[in-house]
Amino acid sequence: MNFFHYIQHLDRRIIFLFVGLGTLIPIIFPIGFHISVTPPVRQIFDRIESMSPGSILLLSFDYGPSSAPELTPMAKAVMRHCAHKKIKVVGLSYLILGGADMAEAVMSEIGREQSLEYGRDYVNLGFKSGAPAPMIRLSKDFHGVFPLDNRGNKVEDLPLMQQVHSYADIDFIVELAATMLGDYWINVVNARYGEDMAMGTTAVSAPRYYAFLESGQLTGLMGGLKGAAEYEVLNNQRDIAAKGMDAQRIVHILIIFFVILGNIIFFFERKQKHRSILAS
Repeated sequence: MNFFHYIQHLDRRIIFLFVGLGTLIPIIFPIGFHISVTPPVRQIFDRIESMSPGSILLLSFDYGPSSAPELTPMAKAVMRHCAHKKIKVVGLSYLILGGADMAEAVMSEIGREQSLEYGRDYVNLGFKSGAPAPMIRLSKDFHGVFPLDNRGNKVEDLPLMQQVHSYADIDFIVELAATMLGDYWINVVNARYGEDMAMGTTAVSAPRYYAFLESGQLTGLMGGLKGAAEYEVLNNQRDIAAKGMDAQRIVHILIIFFVILGNIIFFFERKQKHRSILAS
């Protein structure tokens, strides 16, 4: 009885401490729980895997810092895959002003990690407002929409961009969106110009895009941190997303444990009260 009394009056900060440790420890010391790979994520991986060296992938960073924990791991995983396959990457951002900074951070990090050369292996064109108008114009004139890249270089002077003038020069598109911008890409770039594309989006937004996946307008779909972790597994390079899934699983186990413990205490107390009433 003393045990149940102690648990009942346990300081909630101790529970917070357990949850905090359950989050922190797997990040520092990865556990490596099994992560099953779903078909929509594998379809993106297989599509990029099938591309020949020298092909060009367009990676759109349409998200800001608030969605970075879910979408930045996707961007890194796709960039690493492209580097391994020697696929060139053109990055850009629409409407989300912070998207160009997200692109610069990710592309620079993976560029250093994989010994890529800026201007030849990858380019960050930067931010452009006014979607979907620029999306339509890109069908004919990349250089007109983005005369300068995010670093202030003339786009026409970059070796990679000398190969890219319209969507016809792009082999595949991966859109990373935290907003409704994914709809623009599907309804304009895919529906109007028939460009092959896939999406990565936050977990809360992913369900709305499964219809486009079923219709064939999307080649694949990554949803939330789980989708990013799946791609890391396919890359054989577990990173922050896989670590995050370890932490998420530990915290879920803790929550279930405390819920069960709370119910045990509740029923025990009710039984004790019932016995007291009968005794009196």
